[in-house]
Amino acid sequence: MTVNRRFTLAARPQGLPKDSDFLLTQDIVPPLQEGEFLIRNHYASIDPAIRGWLEPGGNYMPPVPIGDAVRASTIGVVELSRHPDFTAGQWAMGLNKIEDYSIGRGDGFTQPIDVDAVPSPTAYLSVAGAVGLTAWFGVEDVMQPAAGQTVLVSGAAGAVGSLVGQLAKRRGARVVGIAGGAEKCARLIDRYGFDQAIDYRGKDVEALSADIAAACPDGVHFVYENVGGACLDAALLNLAQGALVVICGLISEYNSAPQGARNIWQLLVKTATMRGYLISQYLDRFPEGVSAMAKLAGEGAIVYDEHVEDGIDNALPAMLRLFDGSNQGKMILKLI
Repeated sequence: MTVNRRFTLAARPQGLPKDSDFLLTQDIVPPLQEGEFLIRNHYASIDPAIRGWLEPGGNYMPPVPIGDAVRASTIGVVELSRHPDFTAGQWAMGLNKIEDYSIGRGDGFTQPIDVDAVPSPTAYLSVAGAVGLTAWFGVEDVMQPAAGQTVLVSGAAGAVGSLVGQLAKRRGARVVGIAGGAEKCARLIDRYGFDQAIDYRGKDVEALSADIAAACPDGVHFVYENVGGACLDAALLNLAQGALVVICGLISEYNSAPQGARNIWQLLVKTATMRGYLISQYLDRFPEGVSAMAKLAGEGAIVYDEHVEDGIDNALPAMLRLFDGSNQGKMILKLI
């Protein structure tokens, strides 16, 4: 019998998640059915989206049931298989759970991966994983910025934002990032190659809007929004004519009541567009995105950072780092 440790949801979080909302449980892995395979998870991706999946109404995915392990993207090695496309010893990436073992079913979310094609297997949870794909399709398909245009990225020092900025720069756009604190703002310019950085800390919408106006005197053609709240409202006050606002995330609102966008009237004033963006829309094109991002990373054409916490018992502290901003790169949990 194989024992499976699982990071389990015990109660719906009210505000910021806390210890009593979760339990570390142990189950026995059931026998495999035809068409299934057993993955020994080595790493789990800790993402802001997880917080939304814990809500009772869910969001773009069903809520995690009370008593079940928390959903997350993982990478690991297939140990047993009754599926023709997956063999023992093969690495696989998929949307599974924060647990030692997951049962895969080849449903499109789980794919074989070549760990020799990237600097580290963890790259499939960062630059060549959902994070990298979110940046790749967001820039190359949704926005498609060009030379002479300005892209404003909130949460710019984060795993997605830092890649969005670099990809937009490769297309010739001018890129301005919003981040929290002098250290992260310096990293935007020195490591990720942004043209300018804005520190949002301690600023209301009016002050933040003034900083954006100074950095983007001709207005913002594309907003890649990861934060929401004051960042989004300030960005809306600085749109160029015909701008596109892409809503990728609203992390400032995940642990509190929704704030909404108060300056949405600027969409009318600037004949601009605001649209939501989910990477799941590109499921059938994942191999294309993985190949492109792995190639850029392998060539050193883009840089990325990872923050790895060790052990399933550190799942909650790792998650909380996303909300206090203390993570120094893509947050990943090492399970083995």
